[in-house]
Amino acid sequence: MQEKIIERLFELQDGKYRDFTASLIPNIDKERIIGVRAPVLRKYAKELSKGEGREAIMSSLPHRYLEEDSLHVFFINEIKDFDTCLGELERFLPYVDNWATCDGLRPRSFPKNTERLIPHIEGWLKSERTYTVRFAIEMLMVYYLGENFEPRLLDMVAGVESDEYYVNMMIAWYFATALAKRWDDTALIIDNSRLAPWVHNKTIQKACESYRITDEQKQYLRTKRR
Repeated sequence: MQEKIIERLFELQDGKYRDFTASLIPNIDKERIIGVRAPVLRKYAKELSKGEGREAIMSSLPHRYLEEDSLHVFFINEIKDFDTCLGELERFLPYVDNWATCDGLRPRSFPKNTERLIPHIEGWLKSERTYTVRFAIEMLMVYYLGENFEPRLLDMVAGVESDEYYVNMMIAWYFATALAKRWDDTALIIDNSRLAPWVHNKTIQKACESYRITDEQKQYLRTKRR
């Protein structure tokens, strides 16, 4: 079944889109990219979910192609039961090796289980795997800057130390978003220079590019560059 899925993915291939995708994800081998446009891949995922294809994808880690990872992400996202979803996610995360696959993970069971999710996020933040850490920070950004916000979560992310570009970019993205949503608490992180210099400056850059930050706030942030 797995080979039939791969054969079908190549039938759906768009060569120009493959080149475009490869340019966006330079850290993975282009030979691992087939080049299937997102709407086409989502439609195919729905077809597979009705038969044996879903199980074929879910049981065949690690995958050979980026598009197989994307199908796997789709199936994880659609799992309604939190515990089942978490189990499948824990199996999958060690094989995530690029930002696109990582950032596609948005499990539908998470928004209603934020209290149960936090201990797992705390564990992921301590991982030695780049994209497990990135995923943890992204979950904090997506689900915990609104009604689930706690100031200690800012401290958790500020405490992440990494030499990995894709982790540091996510930290900057998180704090830029936090400045837009939780200015008073997050500005203290900037004021006290809690972040590594590159992350600190990238946070300010991204915040200043945001329409959600006021001109007065942007002017203030520019004085805090290191």
